[in-house]
Amino acid sequence: MKKYIISVYLLLIASIAFPQGSTPLSLGEGAGVRLYSLQQLKDSALRSNMAVRKARYAIESAQEQRKEAFTKYFPNVSGTALTFNANRGMAKMDLNPSEMMSPKMGASLAQMLPPELLAELSAPMSMSMMKKGTVAGITAVQPVFAGGQIVNGNKLAKIGEDVSHLQLQLSENEVEKTVEQYYWQLVTLNEKVKTLDAVDSMLLSIRKDVDVAVKAGVAMRNDQLQVQLRQNDIESQRVKLQNGISIVKMLLAQYCGLGTTPDGQGFGVAMPEADSLSPAAPMPVGAASTLDLLPEYQLLQKQVEATDLQRRITTGKNLPSVAVGVGYNYHNLLENDRTFAMLFATVSVPISDWWGGSHAIKRSKIDQQRAKDELADNSELLRIRMQKSWNDVGEAYQQLLIAQRSIGQAEENLRLNRNYYQAGTSTMSDLLQAQLLYQQALDSRTDAFSDYQNKLLEYRQATGTNR
Repeated sequence: MKKYIISVYLLLIASIAFPQGSTPLSLGEGAGVRLYSLQQLKDSALRSNMAVRKARYAIESAQEQRKEAFTKYFPNVSGTALTFNANRGMAKMDLNPSEMMSPKMGASLAQMLPPELLAELSAPMSMSMMKKGTVAGITAVQPVFAGGQIVNGNKLAKIGEDVSHLQLQLSENEVEKTVEQYYWQLVTLNEKVKTLDAVDSMLLSIRKDVDVAVKAGVAMRNDQLQVQLRQNDIESQRVKLQNGISIVKMLLAQYCGLGTTPDGQGFGVAMPEADSLSPAAPMPVGAASTLDLLPEYQLLQKQVEATDLQRRITTGKNLPSVAVGVGYNYHNLLENDRTFAMLFATVSVPISDWWGGSHAIKRSKIDQQRAKDELADNSELLRIRMQKSWNDVGEAYQQLLIAQRSIGQAEENLRLNRNYYQAGTSTMSDLLQAQLLYQQALDSRTDAFSDYQNKLLEYRQATGTNR
């Protein structure tokens, strides 16, 4: 009977391993559960995650800013209009004809005009103009030279758009990493539940056999209690795992924007087919050849370019600016409607601004050098991160191989203890301890496989080879 029980136990325990065939695993319960693959979860998270949406909004904003900067190449057209009514004329003139006439002219007028009329003509008089009126005009000013501010401003706006795309890529990388962590955590918990199911079935068979043996007086009550305690421990582990699965499912659903019930029901994860438990470790990619692929490195390069353009713009603000324009104007200030067109040119030379502008230029040069230093320093850190991620992949791969070897060793240990127990040279405690070690070996392989998958993703992101 003991031999039959142990054989059933080995068969059940072996069934919890990762599938070697073509049948996919699903992490959901009951009918009506919608299953999501890992890629579907990633796609859903990329559509609904708030960080990704903010990054997309930033791209749209940067695109509008670039278009706004492009309009600076075109003439600046403006129109003005003014109408007024003053309490007195704005232009007033006092005239004294007697002071304007020469003595010879005065003598001639005296001979020709009566004295009364001559007195009126020589009396002082006052003239007032522009008490009310209307002025309107339209002008178009085309910048000819602005110290490179317009050209460099457009280049800076383009860099801002490029930066927003890189920020989106970083956000997507973080979302992908988080989704995979939740996914493999859920897979790990589910596989451990399957292990408990197999162990529980084995313990149930052993308990039935021990109960019969105790009643028959051929086994000790102590063996029965040990099996019961082990069953209690399995049940305690099951409660913890089920709670963990429920929480992780809710977290994953919330992160991916999937509507679920509070306990995580109605939502499941389909595990892709596993062709092998020990996939070949990837060949490392040279750090020098992949550094340019990293969004972090490209952001550092964009920072250097931006500080260079900002320095040029600051310098341009302190250079003369030249513009030409054309205008068309109207006024009725002299009680008559008058219109006229004109061409004009303007030259603006900042003089006093050079005092503070020279310090602004020096500050922009310092910012540019700081950006260059950060590029050099962080480039080394990125190379170190590449090497560390590769080392982590190698370590996780070796841990997976060790965990697989441990399963074989634990299985052999269980087989020996089975034989010893059948021969009466081993106790129930030894047999249950061997079963526990085998369960731990299976759980260790599950953890190692999950960790290996996460380390692979981190390596792909660290080397820029995930796209």
